[in-house]
Amino acid sequence: MSTDVSGLTQLGRESRLPASPADARLERVPNPHAGTLYAVRFAAPEFTSLCPLTGQPDFAHLVIDYAPGEWLVESKSLKLYLGAFRNHGAFHEDCTVEIGKTLARTIAPAWLRIGGYWYPRGGIPIDVFWQTGPAPDGLWLPDQGVAPYRGRG
Repeated sequence: MSTDVSGLTQLGRESRLPASPADARLERVPNPHAGTLYAVRFAAPEFTSLCPLTGQPDFAHLVIDYAPGEWLVESKSLKLYLGAFRNHGAFHEDCTVEIGKTLARTIAPAWLRIGGYWYPRGGIPIDVFWQTGPAPDGLWLPDQGVAPYRGRG
């Protein structure tokens, strides 16, 4: 398996936060265990975007699980891609599903799911879930571990 990462533009280099998700470059690296069924989890407990109507910040705890195929997402590029949403106006559903679809297009995983656990807006927490399909048989997949919003009670 090749470990050549010479085509990467951000890893090991100074990189600025992209101005928007459209300007971000999500990168991938070869999976050294292609053909092996395993899960990878990324948690972004401080994800931020903007309400498209008010411009106020929205906050979420994102959990991304995937079973890699030939590719892995390069983690620094994922961090920069997610950070690019902090000045992006979109509804919770749009942000969550777009991130999942973009990852699926970029790395072509055997399976991927994203849980967006959004903090309340207008007193109502909104949780958004998207996946590419059923998880592969035999994939060990722990619970995403994010408790439902309980407020003060």
